[in-house]
Amino acid sequence: MSDTAQPVQSARRTTATTAPGNPPERPKQRDAFFDNAKYLAIVLVAMGHAWEPLRSDSRAVTALYTIVYAFHMPAFIIVSGYFSRSFDASPAKIKRLVTGVVVPYVVFETAYTYFTRWSDGVPDRAISLLNPLYLTWFLAALFIWRLTTPIWRSVRWPLPIALTIAALATLSPSIGDDLDLQRTLQFLPYFVLGLCLRPAHFSLLRQWRVRILAVPVFAAAVVFSYWAVPRMDYAWFFHRGAAEDFGVPAWYGPLMTLALFGCSLVLVACFLSWVPGRRMWFTALGAGTLYGYLLHGFVVQAGNHVDWAGHHWPHTPLGEIAVTVVAAVVVTVLCTAPVRRVFRCVMEPRMEWAFRKTSPVTGGVPAQVRR
Repeated sequence: MSDTAQPVQSARRTTATTAPGNPPERPKQRDAFFDNAKYLAIVLVAMGHAWEPLRSDSRAVTALYTIVYAFHMPAFIIVSGYFSRSFDASPAKIKRLVTGVVVPYVVFETAYTYFTRWSDGVPDRAISLLNPLYLTWFLAALFIWRLTTPIWRSVRWPLPIALTIAALATLSPSIGDDLDLQRTLQFLPYFVLGLCLRPAHFSLLRQWRVRILAVPVFAAAVVFSYWAVPRMDYAWFFHRGAAEDFGVPAWYGPLMTLALFGCSLVLVACFLSWVPGRRMWFTALGAGTLYGYLLHGFVVQAGNHVDWAGHHWPHTPLGEIAVTVVAAVVVTVLCTAPVRRVFRCVMEPRMEWAFRKTSPVTGGVPAQVRR
């Protein structure tokens, strides 16, 4: 996803200011590790959406689906928080938040509404910027998380507080659908954790001992997931419902908050430990993961409209493999540079006309209000 919208596509480039007479510094290079992680995670997102119509016929697919949903969005959100550490609500950062998050949210919320009027057969579906449709919930959540970053950077125990808020959200079925606040609050601890991380933490995960240990840990998770398919509702990993929505006592909510947080962190650690740190053929695609994330939803919705899963072949083992490969190829294409050039006007608009000019001398204070 994009620098301002990420997870989830955080550019490591910064243009340094130089003193008169000094040679300009080279912009910092993007970190291949994070670009690799974002690309691999977005591929898993697309695969998960492709597996949705196949879950009812395959316990193995459902087990893999559960595993993927246990860590792919937490991984995105942790990386988003990590690259949000410098957000200080300055005019420049607010501008990037608006152009990289708010504008894409408005554009794609509207586009998905019109598209799903056709794909879902709901011609009178209303446009509602307060009720995120389909994939746009992430942008609404990221907007809220980023705005609250200065708070989390100031309090003494940010992660325990965020976990408490997430736990309390599971006790509040009346929160409603405005800005998908239930999901925003339940995923909040992952963003706050990202704010607390340092480069050394990611270096620790990439040690060979951790990579080797991750193999049996992840294998055990897959076996447990297969066992749990008929015994547990994987919708807990969606983090969009209160405990009462699952028909369980309210106290299950806080308990599941802690249990799911621990489970997801272990799987995120396993995933990140295997992510290559060097440049790969797909590294450059990590800069376009927000494009792949938002655009592949139209492909999924169109596929649902033609009912591709209604045929027998996709439900066979070979068909499930083919569906998985097609999903990976489609989202890969949507992350490429040509696609990004076409959609950059709505994903990363410049919009200088909409903002007051600021001066670096005055610390970003708009020139119009300086005395």
